[in-house]
Amino acid sequence: WSYSLEKPNTGSIFGISWSIDGTQLAGACGNGQVIFAHVVEQHWEWKNLEITLIKRRTMKVHNVINDAVDLLEFRDRVIKASLNYGYLVVSTSLQCYVFSTKNWNTPLIFDLKEGTVSLILQAERHFLLVDGGGLYLYSYEGRLISSPKYPGMRTDILNAKTVSLSNDTLAVKDKADEKVIYIFEALSGKPLGDGKPLTHKTEIVEIALDQKGLTSERKVAFIDKNRDLFITSVKRFGKEQKIVKIGTMVQSLAWNDTSNILCGIQDSRFTVWYYPNTVYVDKDLLPKTLYEKDASEFSKNPQIVSFVGNQITIRRADGSLVHLHISPYPAILHGHVSASRWEDGVRLCRFVKDQTLWACLAAMAVANKDMTTAEIAYAAIGEIDKVQYINSIKDLPSKESRLAHMLLFSGNTQEAETLLLQSGLVYQAIQVNINLYNWERALDLAVKHRTHVDTVLAYRQKFLEDFGKKETNQRFLQYAEGVSV
Repeated sequence: WSYSLEKPNTGSIFGISWSIDGTQLAGACGNGQVIFAHVVEQHWEWKNLEITLIKRRTMKVHNVINDAVDLLEFRDRVIKASLNYGYLVVSTSLQCYVFSTKNWNTPLIFDLKEGTVSLILQAERHFLLVDGGGLYLYSYEGRLISSPKYPGMRTDILNAKTVSLSNDTLAVKDKADEKVIYIFEALSGKPLGDGKPLTHKTEIVEIALDQKGLTSERKVAFIDKNRDLFITSVKRFGKEQKIVKIGTMVQSLAWNDTSNILCGIQDSRFTVWYYPNTVYVDKDLLPKTLYEKDASEFSKNPQIVSFVGNQITIRRADGSLVHLHISPYPAILHGHVSASRWEDGVRLCRFVKDQTLWACLAAMAVANKDMTTAEIAYAAIGEIDKVQYINSIKDLPSKESRLAHMLLFSGNTQEAETLLLQSGLVYQAIQVNINLYNWERALDLAVKHRTHVDTVLAYRQKFLEDFGKKETNQRFLQYAEGVSV
């Protein structure tokens, strides 16, 4: 789209060139002169603030609530700026300025090694500067926290889609191998966990880290080149974390700044995943925790610019901005749950009377092992089988078996079995495998722990009789000879 039209009286312009930072333009003119141009009128918005670059070295801050206007003057020309989380970060050709939105008069200023900052990313506690030399994480007090590095690092091609920052984690998509995401601890700059990057089976296009919650539950969402949306956990404790697909034909995505709600544009629909973590808790619930809206008003190729509070800003292909509002209740529910105020969560759902909210509460309760709340929430959305199962879990005698059955509820069979074996509940571990028809594994456990081999054989025999089949498994035949069932 066209921003502006200038007709300088210098004859035809035969050659133009941008400066490396993309803020200045030089042109060779027909009458022998050289023309210089600067980009101004850039716009940044956050909550009630609107900031405009009115001259090369001057910004105007407009607070729309009380109509107050402040002018910010800089010593050199402004190259990049970012406004988020209550701070304005501005880089000029020599220095970096950090303003708090509460006080525009006294910015924090520090010098830059290179003046060519190509990207500024902000999180709640710190921000990232990317220039020709590397990645630098600074606190809002101007202290250098860390400078992560990875093999074959090229900073000139990094942009907001291929780098993502949260309070404790930094994720960068590799350029040499597009299937790989490098994940760093923000405070130390070292690779996270065992140092292995996250690898996907196809090339990745866009990545985004969620902003809230515990470090151990940090999630990264990414879109691959088939336009499928995946989510996975950043922390990998030895075992391979499942990468789960939660959307198809996704063009653009963004996490909320205050709670872990994800929004994206899918094909012809605008979708909000109110609690993406549901895929790890109860897969069947995921469709019930979504909000969908027709996206035809955004024309083709819209991009999500920001997702602040319950307002989403989308840029259409012609450059115009569209603002959308979503329900404020899921974010309030996230707040109650993160503070473990379950009763308030239930009260909120009863007040709003929305199935989507109940489904979110059910998934959150199961994730946090709060059975009472889970039972209420599942009953509210009519999932009677799950209510009965939760009731049967509550009646179990030991804490370990209750926990193991909670893991089974979420489909983590392996973890449930390990937990039961560690607690010495061998029979329960065998019974779990029998219930899942994992006959081989049940027999393995029985033989290994020298107990209940006859029980496994009896269950197997009954199972075969019910279906009118004969035993063909050699191992079962072998053990059946030595044991009378």
